[in-house]
Amino acid sequence: MHTPRKRFGQHFLVDHSIIDAIVRDIYPRPGERVVEIGPGLAALTQPLLARLHHLDVVEIDRDIVARLQKQYSPDQLTIHATDALRFDFSSIGSDLRVVGNLPYNISSPLLFHLAQYRHAIRDMHFMLQKEVVDRMVAEPGSSDYGRLSVMLQYQFHLEWLLDVPPESFDPPPKVDSAVVRLIPKTDTGLDAASEARLGPLVTAAFAQRRKTVRNTLSQWFDEATLRDLGVDPGARAETLSVATFCRLAQAAT
Repeated sequence: MHTPRKRFGQHFLVDHSIIDAIVRDIYPRPGERVVEIGPGLAALTQPLLARLHHLDVVEIDRDIVARLQKQYSPDQLTIHATDALRFDFSSIGSDLRVVGNLPYNISSPLLFHLAQYRHAIRDMHFMLQKEVVDRMVAEPGSSDYGRLSVMLQYQFHLEWLLDVPPESFDPPPKVDSAVVRLIPKTDTGLDAASEARLGPLVTAAFAQRRKTVRNTLSQWFDEATLRDLGVDPGARAETLSVATFCRLAQAAT
């Protein structure tokens, strides 16, 4: 019996109807390179292995690693016993399919970490706190729209797949959950220099949500330049589209 560890944000999925729905959405095929983050008690691991025959997993909890080593042979499971936030996912290979019930306490940093390896990833399917998925798919003008929305929508096609209630887990989290699909965009439209500027620019724009871009982006643009770029200096960041942020990143110096 494994006792869930709060410091790892462990909530184990136990609802078989939800597990079946997730596996159907992933639709794993033999020969594909699938990586599971946080396999836990193998709720997803087992049905994935039934279709794939081999799976890579990233797991930080030593007790769970020992449990998996007893349960599965090396031919079935390659275990990367490390912190997913520090793991080099490209070391596994290319055309990766990444899945997992992500710890809610590190979900946003982990999504940004994984975005660094999108060139090596075919798609990702994650269980996340519903509030995080709300922010991921939010549109301009909504209160959920922010840095996470812009940076992930710039890099990925996002699809909300299903909602998951707390009682689907043991122990039940205090929040609702949702499953989301992320597919890397092959062409984001920005060169390397503009892409390097996008992150700091978006971070600054949303750092003080009540302020206008006249103030938050003043280190890059004066009012006249903003108007030339089709941006109202009196607008707030939450009203600007992802395309507008990309246009600003291209023009910033």
